[in-house]
Amino acid sequence: MRNEAWRRLRNVFLVLCFAVAVTAVTRQSNAQSPEMQQKVAEVKQAAARNKQMLAQYTWVEQDTISLKGEEKKQERFQVQLGPDGKPQKTALGEPQPAESGGREGRLKKHIVEKKTEEYKEYAESIKTLIQQYVPPEPDQLQQAYQAGNIMIGPAPGAPDQYRLVISNYIKRGDNMTLIVDTGQKDLVSLSIATYLSDPSDAVNVSVQFSRLPGGPNHVASEAVTGVSKQLTLAVQNSNYQKI
Repeated sequence: MRNEAWRRLRNVFLVLCFAVAVTAVTRQSNAQSPEMQQKVAEVKQAAARNKQMLAQYTWVEQDTISLKGEEKKQERFQVQLGPDGKPQKTALGEPQPAESGGREGRLKKHIVEKKTEEYKEYAESIKTLIQQYVPPEPDQLQQAYQAGNIMIGPAPGAPDQYRLVISNYIKRGDNMTLIVDTGQKDLVSLSIATYLSDPSDAVNVSVQFSRLPGGPNHVASEAVTGVSKQLTLAVQNSNYQKI
């Protein structure tokens, strides 16, 4: 009886090993195919080109933070890319809540400020994390390609688009899906499933892109959800102007 159980366990183990090996070989084969190589190269070139063009612009970013469906904070920034290619933001100011008179008003204000500090650090952690994904960097795309972590496939319901699915892009176990326009070679949208310090602290992201007339393809909007604290961050970019 014990030998039979052992044989069954061994067979299950061998089947799992075979499945993992087949998946690895298939992924590596797919990653090294001429089609995959071409598509990754196109996305990398488009990302580099758009980043260079975007450096000539300044724009307004509006961030709206909500906790459990209730809006908590809204911020506006003037943004442009710095010499290091990273966004540099200047706060444009935000509306201040009306002062409530008396002791009750001051107590209410203190409670609001305390709760604000509790979620502010969490929101900033999410912002910092997402900046590592959006927009995708050519070097990181190349690393994912070389590691065999990219799969290609059609975009459902969109014959003029295709998708690249990338795993382990920034963190082990994360996933990012890029939807690419076949003709323009530009990103249409992307979605991300990642996490902060632990996989149980999940962060989900949906990003939409738009092209300026005669200008770069850029992030038009982002919807970010920090699952564990039910915090959402909505980002809108607008008013692009040449510097």
